[in-house]
This record gives sequence, C-alpha cells and structure tokens, in this order.
Amino acid sequence: MSDMKPIVVVGSINMDLVATADHIPAGGETILGTGFLMHPGGKGANQAVAAARLGCSVQMIGQLGSDDLGKQLRDGLTRAGVDTAAVGTVPGSSGVALITVSAAGENSIVVAPGANTQVTPAFLDQHKDKIANAGIVLAQLEIPLETVLRLAQLCAEAKVPFILDPAPAHKLPDALLPLVTWLTPNETEAAFYLGHPIANGGTDAAAEELLKKGAKGVILKLGSKGSYFAQAGGNEATIKAFPVKAVDSTGAGDAFNGAYAAALMLGQSRLEAAMFASAASAISVTRHGAQESMATMDEVHKLLGDN
Repeated sequence: MSDMKPIVVVGSINMDLVATADHIPAGGETILGTGFLMHPGGKGANQAVAAARLGCSVQMIGQLGSDDLGKQLRDGLTRAGVDTAAVGTVPGSSGVALITVSAAGENSIVVAPGANTQVTPAFLDQHKDKIANAGIVLAQLEIPLETVLRLAQLCAEAKVPFILDPAPAHKLPDALLPLVTWLTPNETEAAFYLGHPIANGGTDAAAEELLKKGAKGVILKLGSKGSYFAQAGGNEATIKAFPVKAVDSTGAGDAFNGAYAAALMLGQSRLEAAMFASAASAISVTRHGAQESMATMDEVHKLLGDN
C-alpha cells in the first residue's frame, strides 16, 4: 500500500482511564469497581490506529501535553504504524478520558481535553500540505469546532474526501455539513442533530433528514443493529451487524470509521467498505480497550468470509 495516498486523521489523542463495574452508576450512585486499566485512546488516535492496523499509510495531526502521558501516547501511535510528525507537544496535560465499562460491555465516558484544545486553525494551517495530499481525511469533535470547520474548508479546496464523526455531539456551524463527504453519527448523536429521537424503523427517514442538512453521505452507526448507509440521490442500504460476544464497546465507532476509510483507499465500493467497516467494528468489541482492540486485515477477511 506504499504507493497509495495517506489517510490523514485530525483529532484527539487521549489516555483512557478505564474502570470496570457490574453496571454504570446512576447519578449520585457510588459503586465498587471490578478492575482498572489504562489504554491509549482519543477518537482521533483510535481512528488512526484502526486504519494503520489494516495496513494503510496514516498521518496523525494533533497535540499532546508535556506530561509523561504524552510520551506514552506518542510511542503508542508510533508502534501502531502511525506517522506522528505532525503531532505537536504543548505545555500542560495531555487529553484524558474517564471511562466506566459495565459487565454487559456498555460504556460511559467523560473527556478532559487537555492538549487537544490546542489543535487550532493556525496549527492546522501549518500542516495544510499534508491535508491537500491526503487520500481521505478523518475528523471528530474532540478538538475545537473552528478547527474542524477550517479542516473541512481545506479538504473542499483540495477536493479531498472528508469523513466527519460528529461526536461528542455539538451544535455545528451551518457552513460545516455541506463540506462533509460522509457523516457518521451513532443513534444518540443522530437524534441530537435531528432534534428528536429516531423512530422505531425510521433510520431511512433519519438519514434523509441528515442529508437535507447538507452532508453528501450519511452512515448511521446502530451498534448491535448494524448500520444504515445513504447518499444524496437515493443510494441506500442496511448493513448487517456481525454476531459476536461483546466485552467492551469502547472505540467501536472509531474502528468503523478507520476501517471505512481504509476500505475506500483499497478501492472498495462504498457499500463494500461499509460491510468491511462493520466487520472491523464487530471484532473491536470482542476485546478490551480502544486501540488495542482494533482489527487486522486477516481478522476482517476471516469474519467476512465466515458470514
């Protein structure tokens, strides 16, 4: 794949502090956990590792703190095969995510962004040549919104496909969605952007409503129910979920996005890429952690071949 253009990921780099427990505590509730682990994470870094694990050339644009966590996170990206030349270091703390995982594999997450707030439009402009030379660009919303908008503008100017994972959900600038090639919300995020829950069986209507807001394509990530793929002009399909035993869903959506970009770079059709990404996401939930759980190409092909 060395002759392919790189996938460029602009986004967050965090250390995940993960506590496991029988259930996720309700407001005001204190419970005893069953374990604790530290994992490298951040939606941006997770997506970069997901694509790199599948053999793609991946460049990360982001910021780390000057603390020990920053050194660990950079080393982890490098070991995963991600190019970190455009990852800066700023004084202070790196991003941290506090995650509780239940025995059923569901999770609750609070992110303290730290150095991720310094992924500014000015910092992005320092690396705009990487963006212009990318095959695909991925972003999320754990960095400043004005940076995401600037990124979308740079992608549009260079005619580079732009995949936006609109998480965590924020009110978006009106100018952003028309610059998005693929918008990939989960059900909760889609409901936020729609202003209402997705009706039972109403994924097609939800996707159509999101397309009318400007995005050229939408993939609704529906967890154990699979995903729904729709494009302006009527190309749409339901992508099945792969039956697996989930132990930790942390990073599953990131696994999907990174694998979707990788599959497109490999020349797969949009629908084939969505199936490929669904398989990669399914594999990720069978293991603990975010980046550690990302699938290899052999694993994805094996799961696709068995279904």
